[in-house]
Amino acid sequence: MKALLLGRDGQVATEFLRRAPAYGIEVEALEVPELDFTNPEGAAELVRGKDCDVIVNAAAYTAVDKAEEQQELAQLINADGPGAVAKVAAEKGIPFLHISTDYVFDGAGDARFTTEDATGPLGVYGATKLDGERQVAEAGGWHAILRTSWVFSAHGGNYVKTMLRLGAERDKLTIVADQVGGPTSAADIAEALLTIAKNGPEAEGGLFHFAGAPDASWADFAREIFAQSGTECAVEDIPTSAYPTPAARPLNSRLDCSRLERTHGIAQPDWKAALADVLAELKAS
Repeated sequence: MKALLLGRDGQVATEFLRRAPAYGIEVEALEVPELDFTNPEGAAELVRGKDCDVIVNAAAYTAVDKAEEQQELAQLINADGPGAVAKVAAEKGIPFLHISTDYVFDGAGDARFTTEDATGPLGVYGATKLDGERQVAEAGGWHAILRTSWVFSAHGGNYVKTMLRLGAERDKLTIVADQVGGPTSAADIAEALLTIAKNGPEAEGGLFHFAGAPDASWADFAREIFAQSGTECAVEDIPTSAYPTPAARPLNSRLDCSRLERTHGIAQPDWKAALADVLAELKAS
């Protein structure tokens, strides 16, 4: 099987490339400037000329706060570009796998959001990702959209690496404790995508949720990072209102992941175990 991976250097793409050989999947990865989602038609033409059995989109505009000022750029990268390429996948009759986010929800309540629940993004990032979902679905081909949350790994910039840096510099940190979700390792997301790719159109497609368990707050996440890494840094809980940001964050990012397990046999991963793996890799490097 040949996979065309859109995005090469991000957290999920890095893990996808590392793990694909074990699944018998050969990968061609595209990255800017060759892949340019700011030119959706150009990106579509590039992909149209590629020989592959599945297309996996791991490229995204993820600067949540900057998106408030760069709405057009976020729209192109998160929605119009993927939408144009999804149409090519539909024309070719091959699956299109796409990553989305918990930010498509408004974060109300404390129940886990299902794939059937109404969406209501609070900012530009979430709105553009939601439009990307719509465009991928409306392209008409077999697709799988994987909404995930709080991604971390040993690569790139992410919460785990930030906490390790700050924890080494300070004796105490104030961390938001009223935003709750599922930290999810990029490695587990990559494994889920590879499994879906291997299952292919014979399995059910559509919209899925995938996040680490158990649910935790950002403060809980920080405490676990410090405990596992042996970092002596106290965590003081604060409300979101004490840490204002340009873009609003959903307070509730809990995701009901049962549909993915039911249709593709992919269970929610233990993020604490995944964190141990990431910390071990960081220590080794």
